[in-house]
Amino acid sequence: MPTITHIEDLRVLAQKRVPRMFYDYADSGSWTESTYRANETDFQKIKLRQRVAVNMEGRSLRTQMIGQDVAMPVALAPTGLTGMQHADGEILAARAAKAFGVPFTLSTMSICSIEDVAQATGRHPFWFQLYVMKDRDFIERLIDRAKAANCSALMLTLDLQILGQRHKDLKNGLSAPPKPTLRNLINLATKPRWCFGMLGTKRRTFGNIVGHAKGVGDLSSLSSWTAEQFDPKLNWGDVEWIKKRWGGKLILKGILDEEDARLAADSGADALIVSNHGGRQLDGAPSSIEALPPIVQAVGDRIEVWLDGGIRSGQDVLKAIALGARGTLIGRAFLYGLGAMGEAGVTRCLEIIAKELDLTMAFCGRTDIRTVDRSILWPGTYPVAR
Repeated sequence: MPTITHIEDLRVLAQKRVPRMFYDYADSGSWTESTYRANETDFQKIKLRQRVAVNMEGRSLRTQMIGQDVAMPVALAPTGLTGMQHADGEILAARAAKAFGVPFTLSTMSICSIEDVAQATGRHPFWFQLYVMKDRDFIERLIDRAKAANCSALMLTLDLQILGQRHKDLKNGLSAPPKPTLRNLINLATKPRWCFGMLGTKRRTFGNIVGHAKGVGDLSSLSSWTAEQFDPKLNWGDVEWIKKRWGGKLILKGILDEEDARLAADSGADALIVSNHGGRQLDGAPSSIEALPPIVQAVGDRIEVWLDGGIRSGQDVLKAIALGARGTLIGRAFLYGLGAMGEAGVTRCLEIIAKELDLTMAFCGRTDIRTVDRSILWPGTYPVAR
């Protein structure tokens, strides 16, 4: 086992161990992938102010996200097909998050079901991410299942009414489980750890949908499901209806524009997530970190503003917090850990980010994450409100 010191080590190991179509699904964007790349590179442009002769004892990363105590301002983002990065992937990620003290979010398009995760974590509270579908009865039953599973917040994704074109998924013929084509079989033969893991589980397709949805087509295909069921007519009236139907903490994901942020705040949601879906929807949209400051300025006093997209280190988390985010989400970073080493890999991902966040905060002269602001950033290197 190689020494794992940063997230890139986990990415390299995951690429070796996860079948091509599922690694590519996690590690790619839409069209030219310019927004996907910008999510990372725009973080790198931001420089930090090093401070010295400051008492660095008693440091704390603890804070709250929508009233929930967290070990650091980081949650695991909802990611589809997580259980195809590693057998029972959602269960393993949820267990790692529980042990570490950060929130886990289960995707509608997960392999393990809501009930699977609840049972495997002893009904420890987790968040559930919802897509708006044409079948409103199915949505109501999903919400009821989330309530029954002790989910403590509902995360409504607003930026996937239609599916952005992701060239690699189309070329790989993405499906869950993989279709037994010659190309897939040859690739799977080089991934024995993954194959043995899958042989040991019954969870190989969309667990929240199979046996629950009515009158749908090919459930193995993500693209056919989204084309058939995702509702392109989604509007703010639907958000209001879902908020009432849910009745608990509501998080809105996929905000990039100040006007939409104001509408999100008006909706009565508890938090919004500045996110471009990891660069997987509108290619050419701004990076999440670039879009953050104007949204914080517009609504940061009315609703918690979080950031998702491009975070690969604890330094990235610190920069987002400095620019006004009250919390952050990681997707690819924990998927790399999961694909590389299962539950231990997710734990290692969280450990890496926490250590980097802790040390960088100290070098910048702060000992409490709740006191971090843009004064720790080098002037002229970070995005500002327009």
